[in-house]
Amino acid sequence: MKIAIGSDHGGVELKAFLAKELASSASVFDKGPEGRESCDYPDYAAAVAKEVASGSVDFGVLICRSGIGMAMAANRFQNVRAAMCATTEAATLTRQHNGANVLCLGADTVSAVYALEIVKAFVATPVDMDERHARRRWKLERAERLSDCSGLMRDDPEVFAAIEAQTRQEDAEINLIASENTSSRACREAAGSVLMNKYAEGYPGKRWYSGCLPVDAAEELARRRACALFGADHANVQPHCGSAANMAVYFATIKPGDTIMSMSLDQGGHLSHGSSVNFSGKIYNIVPYTVDPQTEMLDYDAMERQAMEVRPKILLTGASAYPRTIDFSRIREICDKCGAIMMVDMAHIAGLVAGGAHPSPVPYADFVTTTTHKTLGGPRGGMVLCKEKWAKALDSAVFPGMQGGPLENIIAAKAVVFREWMCEAKKGYAQQVVKNCAVMCKTVQDRGYRIVSGGTDNHLFLVDVKKSKGITGKEAAAALDAAGIIVNKNTIPFDTESPFKTSGIRVGTASATTRGMKEPEMIRIGTWIADVLDNIADESVQARVKAEAAKLVAGFPVP
Repeated sequence: MKIAIGSDHGGVELKAFLAKELASSASVFDKGPEGRESCDYPDYAAAVAKEVASGSVDFGVLICRSGIGMAMAANRFQNVRAAMCATTEAATLTRQHNGANVLCLGADTVSAVYALEIVKAFVATPVDMDERHARRRWKLERAERLSDCSGLMRDDPEVFAAIEAQTRQEDAEINLIASENTSSRACREAAGSVLMNKYAEGYPGKRWYSGCLPVDAAEELARRRACALFGADHANVQPHCGSAANMAVYFATIKPGDTIMSMSLDQGGHLSHGSSVNFSGKIYNIVPYTVDPQTEMLDYDAMERQAMEVRPKILLTGASAYPRTIDFSRIREICDKCGAIMMVDMAHIAGLVAGGAHPSPVPYADFVTTTTHKTLGGPRGGMVLCKEKWAKALDSAVFPGMQGGPLENIIAAKAVVFREWMCEAKKGYAQQVVKNCAVMCKTVQDRGYRIVSGGTDNHLFLVDVKKSKGITGKEAAAALDAAGIIVNKNTIPFDTESPFKTSGIRVGTASATTRGMKEPEMIRIGTWIADVLDNIADESVQARVKAEAAKLVAGFPVP
């Protein structure tokens, strides 16, 4: 057992007594002070609380004259539950029910001998794992996800109101936006950290500004973890978003006017893959490829014939609305035959790749770009992975070629999410995302809705609402929104509707799976989707589904 102990000047004698008595049965770490000179109790509360919050010790003991100030100071730290106790009964109960891990004592309220009894009772008492106590401890630690920014209630109530509204929306509704997810608290803490204060143009060890050692360490962690997670030779974690990551590859490899062959936006591609309204379509010669009109899946033989005719400088694969597994090995063969650079944008499937639920493009591609949110569930940002021979050109394209100071706080959050994905549990999560998607897709399909390509292999599926029900994607998304189910209108292959109306909707399961939902919940949600779309103008159906959905999500809180 490891115990960290600290006090202020009013608790020095009791601290020394307890440290000596506890040393026979535990490793005791005295965090000060040494003498009775006047000192500030928050300093020593912080020293002990840091040890407990990090998991370096099992328990903390803090002493001041009343114990109250120490408890208030220690409880500022996440994962610390400090309790001021004046009796052994209180110490036992706060361990059992509250899971307290820091004991605060008042040197003026208990004798040294009784204080030792209180400490012994505290550390000897196991936490009661009964469901009601576990639920309450979880709520205590979660604090409705608002404790991270509660200071804004006073400092900027208008911004706080927007954050609170987003929190309430996430809690109450079912988010099926395929490009969205929910980040962990650790990720959010890194993103909102003091690392945002540092200007750090350049790369670790080669910055234009001094004082970059801390951000250098964080960026190196992100870079190394990305390489380890995906098996890449080199990673650049500085791009601000997925489009910037794609731009970096273009800038590193080709010239304006060169040819890029990529999936057309209306077929499932992305704006930054060559849309005429995007920089990519304005700067480069874009030759789009399509899916097979009958199967609505990639036809690799047709892609090869087109590539041999076009001879693109870059053959770009990856999509924002393609529900099937991509054969990266076959695309590598095509690139080798036509002499193209193989580039893969895996923004949507990055989490599935990291979790082994989708084949990885990294062994085959010259460049792999991605966002770090979506199925990865990290901060909103971008990243490029590449073969070692392209590392220097890529880094130069990002800085100074494209960006100035990187967002080091967001890069730190990327490092956090890469570490999270190295845990075995994330592999199960990735597999569950795919299972959930297949089940929900089949549920909707069994209700008579046409599914683009006939099904799904990944985290999303597309519903052809125009052919199925004679409604537009815009109308379908609005009706589901009113029912507490969030999807987005989406073009489908060979769509006859405008991009502002569309013939389809896109449905994804990453966010719902993050909440802990599994196949039974997917069946219920799929049924609700069909109920709403079957009765597109019936507000009573929307109201009924919204109420039922609210009951469901109450049992699956957002992390």
